[in-house]
Amino acid sequence: MKKILQIYIDSYKGLSAASWMLAFVMLLNRSGSMVLPFLGVYMTGKLGFSLENSGYVLACFGVGSLIGSFFGGWLTDKIGNFKVQSLSLFLSAPMFAIMPLFDTPIGLGCIMLIQSTISEVFRPANSVAITVHARPENITRAFSLNRMAINLGFSIGPAMGGILASISYALLFYVNAVAAFLAGCLFVYFFINKKSTKEINRDQQREISNPEMVKPERSPYKDGPFILFNLFCAFYAIAFFQLFSTLPIFYQEIGKLSQFDIGIILGYSGLIIFILEMLLVHIAEKKLTVTQIIVFGVFLTGIGYGMLAFAHGIFIIYVSMTFLCFSEMLALPFTSTVTALRSGINNKGAYMGFNGLAFASAFVISPILGTKIAKLYNFEVLWIGTALLSVISAIGFYFVLQKMLKTTND
Repeated sequence: MKKILQIYIDSYKGLSAASWMLAFVMLLNRSGSMVLPFLGVYMTGKLGFSLENSGYVLACFGVGSLIGSFFGGWLTDKIGNFKVQSLSLFLSAPMFAIMPLFDTPIGLGCIMLIQSTISEVFRPANSVAITVHARPENITRAFSLNRMAINLGFSIGPAMGGILASISYALLFYVNAVAAFLAGCLFVYFFINKKSTKEINRDQQREISNPEMVKPERSPYKDGPFILFNLFCAFYAIAFFQLFSTLPIFYQEIGKLSQFDIGIILGYSGLIIFILEMLLVHIAEKKLTVTQIIVFGVFLTGIGYGMLAFAHGIFIIYVSMTFLCFSEMLALPFTSTVTALRSGINNKGAYMGFNGLAFASAFVISPILGTKIAKLYNFEVLWIGTALLSVISAIGFYFVLQKMLKTTND
């Protein structure tokens, strides 16, 4: 027991104060991020949108994410991660506050497009800040710490969101606005008086925990293996992001769960990741290669969704969510690390932004594809298709990562 506890403690050692503060800001911001998981239920239940129209509105969120990822990466390389993150947080607050005023598919779709663009420019800037403030050997754990904060917030947010939604959906948007504003205040307070963060130099980058990673000094849009890597990131995200679109609708319509129950399940997922991710990443880094970790993590998404095609009782729903949690804990931190280590010294924003485009594209495709399949066929077909896409993604990652590594132990 002492050995396990020591491993758990060791997984948090060596992280800088700035890394912890970035994580705390993310925790505060994401604790208010309770809108997205309930947006599909809000549109179909409260506003009376069809399943298809709900999918289009969610796709508008994805289009905004695409724009924000590209623009955020470019802007970060131009003006720095501090200014981009500050602007994103402070501009997000009023956008969330006015969302309840829009109750038509076109109106809500437009405001979601604008809001998600503003919110998403934060992501590549934040990723660059993580790499800049983390010691070279701690980059993956710094990303995991940040994601741990996201998921703790995601466990608090939906659980609280389920309660707020049962009172008034408008409260979801207002609390989200307040959380974004407070996160912005905290971020500026801590970082505004700090000296400009220094870029990791070339020598440090060669001392990283995965020294086999190739880091070409070129545009990510001309980096062939990296483009393929992002293609499979998009495939994986299309499958995984059903969590934010069709899965809550499935819980409500097929599982017959209440909004409160849905919030508890989503909160459970965030809590599991909060407790286990740092420990799991710490162990995985020592025992497995990057390729093995990502491939296995992506494959778990296929299992998590595939089982829902055959049963949807409450026990199966929780088991399925557990598989999705482990998939997320293994796959996502290491895809971020691959991207950070693939980039050059002066184009981290571009690389992070391009990787963000891969995931943002899934926010466009995933809800449209998922809702259309569920409408034209049924949820069973959707979950089988999602499982197959996850398997294809896992196989693709296996081969493309071989091209991105100088040496491999696979």
